[in-house]
Amino acid sequence: MKRQRSQLEIARHHLNAWLEAELELTTHQSYKIGSRSLTKADLGQIRKQIEFWQNRVAQLENTGKRGGRNRVVRVVPRDL
Repeated sequence: MKRQRSQLEIARHHLNAWLEAELELTTHQSYKIGSRSLTKADLGQIRKQIEFWQNRVAQLENTGKRGGRNRVVRVVPRDL
């Protein structure tokens, strides 16, 4: 359980870092000095990473709630 908790904390840390990168990129994506220009990052790539880490955090949270097992229920309809 402790290892899983640390993985969840790491995943949350990565997610927060990518969210901060997205905020930074919206205001300072590129700039130009004289004839040279610099683009920091691609917003599409950052959004893919955010989606990845959101899914990873959700997966680890669900694993923690259910003890790492998926819950399967079988229902057999009967006509009484």
